[in-house]
Formats: sequence, C-alpha cells, structure tokens
Amino acid sequence: MIDRACRFTSSIHTGASRRRHVRMNEMADIFHLAPIAMWIEDFSAVADQFERWRQMGVTDIRRFLQEDRSRIAACTSLIRVVSVNRRTLEMFEADSLEQLTAHLSCIFRDEMVDRAVDELSALFEGATEFVGCTVNYSLSGRRMDIRLRSAVMPGHEQNLDRILLTTEDVTEREDAHRGELLQRRYAEGLFQHSPVSLWVEDFSSLKARLDGLRADGVSDIRAHMEANPDFVRDGLRQVRVIDVNRATLELFGASSIDMLMEHVTEIFGDDLERPFRERLMELWNDQFSGQREVRAYALDGSERYLVMQFSVLPGYEHDWSRVQMALTDITARKQAEARLEYLGRYDVLTGLNNRAFYIEELSRIDRQPEAPVSAVMIDLNGLKETNDQFGHDAGDTLLRRLGEVLGNTVRPPCHAARIGGDEFAILMPGADEPSASVMLETVLDQLALNNERHAGPPLSIAIGAATREQGEPIDSLLRRADAAMYHQKRIVRTTRARLPREMRSLVP
Repeated sequence: MIDRACRFTSSIHTGASRRRHVRMNEMADIFHLAPIAMWIEDFSAVADQFERWRQMGVTDIRRFLQEDRSRIAACTSLIRVVSVNRRTLEMFEADSLEQLTAHLSCIFRDEMVDRAVDELSALFEGATEFVGCTVNYSLSGRRMDIRLRSAVMPGHEQNLDRILLTTEDVTEREDAHRGELLQRRYAEGLFQHSPVSLWVEDFSSLKARLDGLRADGVSDIRAHMEANPDFVRDGLRQVRVIDVNRATLELFGASSIDMLMEHVTEIFGDDLERPFRERLMELWNDQFSGQREVRAYALDGSERYLVMQFSVLPGYEHDWSRVQMALTDITARKQAEARLEYLGRYDVLTGLNNRAFYIEELSRIDRQPEAPVSAVMIDLNGLKETNDQFGHDAGDTLLRRLGEVLGNTVRPPCHAARIGGDEFAILMPGADEPSASVMLETVLDQLALNNERHAGPPLSIAIGAATREQGEPIDSLLRRADAAMYHQKRIVRTTRARLPREMRSLVP
C-alpha cells in the first residue's frame, strides 16, 4: 500500500516536471520564433555599479552620466547578452550569437551612447519597463532606427540579471517622418524666401457665415451684399492672418508681423473692399482661386500697385482654413506704362498734347459731322532766329512758355496740342464762332501776361481760328484756320517791315 502511494506520488512529480519542461520548451520556441527581434540581457553588473554610485551620494543619475560620457560607456560595457532570437540575428546580419556579441561595439555606437542615458536613468530610479527610440547598426554598417522596449523579468527586479528587450526596426517609418520634415522645411523655405509677398489666411469663420446664409435661403450673394453694405467690411474683419513672409514685410516697409498687422487697414484702406467683394462671389460659387489688380500703400505712404492672387490650399476646400494670398508688386511696371502713356499722348517739352493725340482727336471729331467745332492754329514766331542767335536752350524756353500759356488757357473739352516744331493747335468740340473768338482773345491776354513775367526774348505768335460750317469736312476746317493764322502772320510781317529797325521789336 505504501509502495503504491510512493509510486503514485512519484508519478505526480514526474508529470509536473514534464509539464514544466514542455512549457519551458514552448516559451523557448515562442522566443526564438517571434517575428520581432528579442534579446535577454543581464544587467546585474550595471545594478552593482548603480549601488556603488548611490553609496557615493549620486541621486541625479541623468545629470551624473551627462557630466562624463565615459560613465555611459562604462555602464553599457557591463551589459551581458544572454540570448537573442532568430529575428535578431537576421536583423543585425549575424550568423550566431557569438558573432553578434563579438561586434556589439559596431552595433551600439554613435547616437546610441547618448540615448542610453534614458534607459539607464529609468532603471536607476526603479522602473521595470522602458520604451524609447535609439539607433543601431547592422554588422554591414546599415543604420537602423529602433523602437526599443525593455522589461525586467518577474523575480529579477533586485539584481536585474534578466531583462527582456525588443528592438523593432522602424527605419522606414522614421525615413518617411524625416522626409515629411524635409518637405515641410522646404515648403517653409519657399514661403519665407519667395521674392513675392505671400500671406496665409484663415477664412473658416467667413465660410461658416456664408454657409449660414445658404441655410437661410440666400441664393444671390451679390444682391445680398448690395442690400447689406456692411457685409463686406464685416467679412474682412473675420479673415485671420496666420503668417506672412519676409517679402511682405519688405514690400510694405514693416519691421515685424506685429507692426504690419497694426497698420493693415492703413495699407489696404477702402481699396480692398471691391476685390474682396469679388473674391467672396468667387468663393460662393466654389471658385477657389482668382486674381486681380489692387492698390495699397507702404507704411511710408508710398503707393503700391499689386497683382493679388488668392487660392484655397488643397485639402482645405471644406473649411477654407488655409488660404494663400500672393501679392506681386507691379508698381514699376505701372509707372512705366503711365510714362509710356504720357509719352504717347503728351509733348514732353511743353506738357501739351502731342501730334498723335491731335490726330486721334481729329478722327473722333470727324465721326460727328453735325456737331459744332472750332479750331485755332498757332505759330510761334521767331523760333529759328532765337535758336540761331541764342542757342536751342533759349528756343526750348520759348516753347515751354507757350506751353504754359496754352495750358493755363485751354480747359476740357477743348485740347491744346503741339503738332510740329513751332506749330500748335487748339481743338474746340462744341464751340461756335463767338467761343473761338473768346479763345483767341484769352490766349493773347495770357501771352501778354507771360511776357511781363519773363525776361529775355518776348513770345510772339501768329494765331487764326475757324468754325466748321454745316457738313464741312474736318480737313477743310483746319485749312481755313491755318489760312487765317497765316493771314495774320503776313499782316504782322508787313507792319514790322514798314517800321524803322529800332521799333520792329515792339510789334509782337
């Protein structure tokens, strides 16, 4: 009976031992067949080192290690690798545990040393688990970003002789993250260093307001804005500026974004309401980009002509929370265009209209044959003689003075023009013969006043006028005005010729 009991008890122990053995084998299989790299390491020597440092009075282990990097290396050299699984050997390109441990200095180096501070600090402070990121290298030198997880195995918390670590290769993910950061920096660089003024704005509050109008049944935003004049101004105030680039500050002469925002209403003033109204209509109709010309002012008051381009950035069409506005400075171009337009219309020396404008105005008048019109033709007397005797500067002075006389006399819809070297004309749309006579008298009065104010050779002109007769071609009118002018010139010449030489200068 006793022998049977002993055999039964022995069989129980044998069965339990067998089951434990099976479980251990199963755990070993799980470890070695795991799809993630796993390590079992012995940190007991590190724990002994920690104890010696505690006895020295070390409490802030992180600061202690960072003060002398050799202490970090001393700690990591005390770690003993007990076992690794197959995935670890594959990941680090090692054929065996022996080959792996023989080259640990190649695997754990560079950034790894500094990042080991986090794990060592956690263990020193009693943590039994740790998660962090580090960098390892395969035996061929391939750099790997590693997601490190470590846990002190149960029952080994005191001496840290068994710590389970997993090293997950997250290089692909980190490369993508680094690529994203590079792209972001690239985009930020393009934004900040663009030679064009760039603004990033938030229109989300404005969109919510427009959505509310749709919900209330508004279908015609133009009619709504006309019926509610404050809508556009209120909408402008709802736009929030998120950022501007350097070119924007330079364009408007602001030293900072805060300074720019403080004076933004002075920069754009009321000139922004019209283009903003048009932009609202485009956005209402789901047109997420557009451009137009606007006028603005720098902080020193100088005028800026700009091409404004706006676009809702891709991915933000649902809420308009990111809208880019680009301002291209076309001030120089506008000034050049204005200069060219001036040169195409005006005579630079006299400031009067030039011959090109005169011909164009004649064509316009000729298209209205029934309308009354008068023409005054003028010749500047003695220009060649003045140029020959006193030089061309003196002749130019006479031309400028006659330009001043006619500029002070002629007002729209009449136009005075220099049509040749010493030839001038006044076109008077809608003017009858008495009006033409008054113009002649006014020109001569202004001429007399100009001669009183200026020293040097006096202005002398020959002048004649004519008024169009019913159905008369414009060319015929000009010939009659020209003939009247030359008739007056001949009378002056005859009168001067009959006077003694010393009195001829008295006749203009």
